[in-house]
Amino acid sequence: MKSVTFEDSLFEDCYFEDITSSNTFFKNCTFISTVFYNTDLFEYKFINSRVVNSTFLHNKEGCQLDFSDDNNAYMIYFVSFLGTLAVLPGNIVSALLMDKIGRLRMLGGC
Repeated sequence: MKSVTFEDSLFEDCYFEDITSSNTFFKNCTFISTVFYNTDLFEYKFINSRVVNSTFLHNKEGCQLDFSDDNNAYMIYFVSFLGTLAVLPGNIVSALLMDKIGRLRMLGGC
């Protein structure tokens, strides 16, 4: 489940198995006789919710990577592109200088 918000819902006799959620929350929900097996639905995802006679078995442990912000990957590539773009004027100038003064003088000067 990705970016789902359940509000004022009733879950009765449900079975959640192998659920991985990202930015998913339950607000003002009621869970009655529900089983959560191998999920990453932790306490902070149940906001003002009531859990009655429900069982949590084999919760996922460790650090669950949460890519709830889809713009993260975009920003990484965008910043890399801007860095490459910033070097472009220097590359053009060095290419023109190399044609004028030669490779050996350019290497000696650097």
